[in-house]
Amino acid sequence: MSNSLFSAGGLREVLDSQLRLVPDVVAKWDEDLFLATPDPDIVDLVMRELAIEPPVLQRDGITAATREQDVPAREFGEDIQVRQRVVTFVVPFSGLKDIFNFRPDRFTHSPPRGEVRGPELWITWTGPPNLPGEQIRRSLENSLMEIDRWLDQCKVQIDAYNELVAEHACKEVRARKTALLATREIEASLGFPIRRRQDAGTYAVPIVRKQFVPVRVTPAAGTYRPEPALDDDHYEAALAVLKSQRNQMERSPTTIAHFGEEQIRDNLLIGLNAQFEGRAAGEVFNGKGKTDILVREGDKHVFIGECKIWKGPKTITDTLNQLLGYLVWRDTKAALLLFIRTGSPSEIIEKAVTKVREHPNYKRDGRNATEERYDFILHATGDLSREIKLAFLPFVLPKTDLRD
Repeated sequence: MSNSLFSAGGLREVLDSQLRLVPDVVAKWDEDLFLATPDPDIVDLVMRELAIEPPVLQRDGITAATREQDVPAREFGEDIQVRQRVVTFVVPFSGLKDIFNFRPDRFTHSPPRGEVRGPELWITWTGPPNLPGEQIRRSLENSLMEIDRWLDQCKVQIDAYNELVAEHACKEVRARKTALLATREIEASLGFPIRRRQDAGTYAVPIVRKQFVPVRVTPAAGTYRPEPALDDDHYEAALAVLKSQRNQMERSPTTIAHFGEEQIRDNLLIGLNAQFEGRAAGEVFNGKGKTDILVREGDKHVFIGECKIWKGPKTITDTLNQLLGYLVWRDTKAALLLFIRTGSPSEIIEKAVTKVREHPNYKRDGRNATEERYDFILHATGDLSREIKLAFLPFVLPKTDLRD
C-alpha cells in the first residue's frame, strides 16, 4: 500500500536536533584517549556518528512485478468490482531511509507516494489491464522525477547540516582539549632548544628568522604525557630553506649536473646549518648514512629528510617504508626530497603522489598540493593515532654524464 512520502514532520527540526548532539559526542571520549588522538581523527569519528547520507535512487536496479486483481469501484451508486492491472516497481536506494519521512523547507502541497521497505522504495501503479506498457513506464518516470525533486531539496539541507557538524565538531574538540590541558596545568607542546643562527644572513633565504623550538605530542594510549616533535613554524622554516636551495639548483643545472645523491644532500645540509643551530650552538642538521637529513632529540629522530633519485614508483614505496622505520612518534615531521634526473617531471610527480596515497600508512592529504610541494599525513605502523607530517618536495635536476 502506497503512503504519502515526506509527511511525518519537518526535516529542519530533525537536523537541528541532531546538530545539538555534537558537544555530547565529543564530551563522551575518555580524557587521555581524547588528548592522545589527532583532532582530524576525532572529527572524522564524530562525522561518522552524526553525518547523514541523503538518499539517492538507484534507477539501474529497478525491478517490477505485475498482477491483475479486482478492485472496488463505485458506479451509478452501486459498488462493483473492476478488473485492474497492478504494477509494483521496486526502486533500490542508498542513504538514510528515514529522510523519506521528513518534509524539506521547500516543497509542494502534494507529496509523492510510495512505501519504504528497508533499502527499497516501492511504487505502485494501478490502471486498466490493456494500457500500453510505454504509458506505464512514463507514469513511473514521472513519479521518480517528482521524488527526486523532493530528495534534491532534502540534500541541500543535509549537505549544509553535514558542514555544520564538521565545523561544530572542530570547535568542540579544540575547546575541550584546551580546557583539559588547562585543568592539568600542562601544555600540548614543549620543545627543545634549536634556534636560528645569528649569522644566518650570510645565506640569503626569503624567510623570517625565528627560534627553532620543537613541540611535544601525545602517546596513543594511557595517561597523557608530552613527547618531542618539531613545531610547525620551524618545520616550515626548514622546508623554506630546502625549497630555496632547490630553486637555486634548478636554475643552475650545469653546476649540479654531475652531483650524486650524497653530494646534493651535503649541499642541502650546508644551507640548513647556515640557518639553524642546536642546543650546543653546533650543527643541528646532520647526515646519517648516504641520504638522511636529521634533527635528533636523545636517541630519536624529530625531523628527517630523505633524499632519493627517482628510479621508478618503487622508489617511493621503499623510501616511505624507510622513513616509517625511523619515525615512531605521532606528529613527527618529515620531508621526502625526490631528485628527478631524467624523464617527464610532471608524469613522475603524478606517479610519486599516487604511490604515496596507495601506501597502507597514508591517512589523508595535507594542505599543500602543487607541483612544487605536496603534503601528506601518514600514521605510524600499527598505530592510527600517531601521525607523521610528510612534505614531498620534487627537485628537477637534469642529468648529464652522472655516475651514481
